[in-house]
Amino acid sequence: MDQGIVALLSGFGLCLGLILSIGAQNAVVLRQGLRREHVGIVVIVCVVSDAVLQLIGVAGVASLVTAHPWLETIARWAGAAFIVGFALLSARRAWRGGGSLEAAPDAQPEDAQPEPSGSGAQVATRRRSGRLATLATILAVTWLNPHAIVETTVVLGSVAATHGDARWWFLAGGIAASTLWFVGFGYGARFLAPLLRTERAWRILDGGIAIVMLVIAVTLVLG
Repeated sequence: MDQGIVALLSGFGLCLGLILSIGAQNAVVLRQGLRREHVGIVVIVCVVSDAVLQLIGVAGVASLVTAHPWLETIARWAGAAFIVGFALLSARRAWRGGGSLEAAPDAQPEDAQPEPSGSGAQVATRRRSGRLATLATILAVTWLNPHAIVETTVVLGSVAATHGDARWWFLAGGIAASTLWFVGFGYGARFLAPLLRTERAWRILDGGIAIVMLVIAVTLVLG
């Protein structure tokens, strides 16, 4: 198989596996999606931020590893170790359960909520405040989360470096995965909500993530 295609699929699979775990960022996306409120703002911030962080990882960390070949082996094994650990945590959640998510159970579709009372100016002000609050929240959970930043820059950058000149294909795959996820998750949350609230669905999802992560880790070690 062509090296660029391998790198593209690797970037897509790894990024999607990392991003699927429900954390603060995805919880905000899900909540706004269920409410059908300011979804566009949330999705744009997540997509652009993730693309920037991935670019930093590939252009910075990956380029550093490429410039110093001896770091390639360290990056390969360190990336594989992290991915295996991630897979084991996912497998543990799949085995034990308890991974269901009750996000915004009281959320109502925006078009089902009563119109705010008050004058037109007051209503516009409240809506503007709501947009600004949502923007501040999604920026905070995206850029003030060290664990997520390390995953996106260091881990993805290190793994991308093992693909050499094809690392830009790896970046393209990662950006494609995060874009598809945030757009689909944000705008499709209203349809996914019944499934996402069941423990069985999350056990199946975590099991799938574990398998994908283990396959990526093995291929990474084997070069």
